[in-house]
Amino acid sequence: MKKHLSLKSVLIISLMALSMTACGAPQQSAPATSTPVPAKEQTLEEIQNLAKQEGKVVSVGMPDDWANWKETWGNITSKYGLTHSDTDLTSSEEIAKFDAEKNNPTADIGDVGMAFGPIAMQKGVTMPYKTSYWNDIPDWAKDKDGHWLVDYQGTISVLVDKAQVKNPPKTWEDIEKGNYKVQIPDVTKSSQAQMGVLAAAVAHGGNESNIQPGLDFFAKLAKQNRLVTKDVTKADLEKGEVQVAILWDFVSLGFKDQIDPNRFDVNIMQEGSIIGGYTTILNKYAPHPNAAKLAREYILSDEGQINLAKGYARPIRSNVKLPEDVAKKLIPNEQYRNAKPITDFKLWDETSKKIPQLWQEQVLVNIK
Repeated sequence: MKKHLSLKSVLIISLMALSMTACGAPQQSAPATSTPVPAKEQTLEEIQNLAKQEGKVVSVGMPDDWANWKETWGNITSKYGLTHSDTDLTSSEEIAKFDAEKNNPTADIGDVGMAFGPIAMQKGVTMPYKTSYWNDIPDWAKDKDGHWLVDYQGTISVLVDKAQVKNPPKTWEDIEKGNYKVQIPDVTKSSQAQMGVLAAAVAHGGNESNIQPGLDFFAKLAKQNRLVTKDVTKADLEKGEVQVAILWDFVSLGFKDQIDPNRFDVNIMQEGSIIGGYTTILNKYAPHPNAAKLAREYILSDEGQINLAKGYARPIRSNVKLPEDVAKKLIPNEQYRNAKPITDFKLWDETSKKIPQLWQEQVLVNIK
């Protein structure tokens, strides 16, 4: 444990300095004064060399079949000579694991829903690292010190089976006036579904602290006997048991591409939607801290961002040019013009805790 702590103290970094140091040489230490001398900053080359010495990177919540992590990990391991393993966990489980194992850590890096980034930081289990792509990341998508930063975005979309719905909706109003069933996962349990409620609220003038317009929207569907509340599965879509579904765009696009690109339509509703995202968190107690930093660096690189797009996840860096065949699989950028990111996570955290009861009282009560 002493060895780990001494190593960690040496590895405190400021990527702002890294990105500004053209030749890659470390900054000089400040002269001895009454204030503490800052720790030596690392160059990217130093991080790479130390990561290779560590020889391994362990992730949680970053499985092969999600957001094309398989190709990302394959590239990282082959490029830097590391071995890799992953355990698929939920966002809350990842944070709990980092905290519980602080005296005997096993994991280096995790991928959590954007709302969980601040929670992990408050829990004191994150290691700051900005990456050399720091300035390419929007302010809403990162902690100011790099404790968490979004690597790919998710926006609530509408997936439509065109074999059953001849005029796919382009607006929330279209959905309200339709005659088809609309499916959303269990809002009392699913964060994706709760984001769907928030998206409908935002489109109708609501926000993180006012989801009433979203509840009203779904209550109308319930009263029309058009609302289905259950998880959307590939099997049900293939069998034609889902007509219209409200899901993250990368989930919708994945289903579309895997089943039949010509059969399904995916759109962001014109009045507005909500943008969330997934953020990497580096374990403060990581047994392979440099490998964790290197992994985040690669994920934010052009190659890493393109890998995520291949998995239907919209890159956080807008200045990455996607190959034409990859770009064609995503929703056109213009459809996102009225989509808004969550800006106040504290407010949303308070609101989301109330959603299960409000959903029961105002929406589910109308389902016959």
